[in-house]
Amino acid sequence: MIAALWWGSLTTIAFLVVPLLFAHLPTPAMAGQTAAKLFTAQSWVSLGCGLFLMLLAREKHAQALAEWARPAIFLIAAGVLLAMLVEYAVAPRIATKVDLRFWHSLGSAMLVGQWLCTTGLVWQILRAATPPAGKATDPTDAS
Repeated sequence: MIAALWWGSLTTIAFLVVPLLFAHLPTPAMAGQTAAKLFTAQSWVSLGCGLFLMLLAREKHAQALAEWARPAIFLIAAGVLLAMLVEYAVAPRIATKVDLRFWHSLGSAMLVGQWLCTTGLVWQILRAATPPAGKATDPTDAS
């Protein structure tokens, strides 16, 4: 559920809310300021979800990673890293309005990269939770 929250919040803000801001607020400057605040909030949601997922990745009282986490840990780390890079490396440069086109394009690419990481993460978790076809899901089922 945490991975779905991360993916859903990122999808909603990046692909629905921010485009609507630019379409309906009176000036691009107003839309940009509001979008920046939303992206900052999203960065914190990303950090929280990523850290929580990393905590869940270890099985209770075990040293090893949970089965779902083995292929997904890279996606969690990459998604959090991209969120923090956008927040602390790209956003301040966009705010200075120096080489705005480059930094905005880089930030957008990193946002899409984060979205791809969360999409892959949700897919990995669902794949790990779904039993292979033909296998019984109930351990007492002898068929």
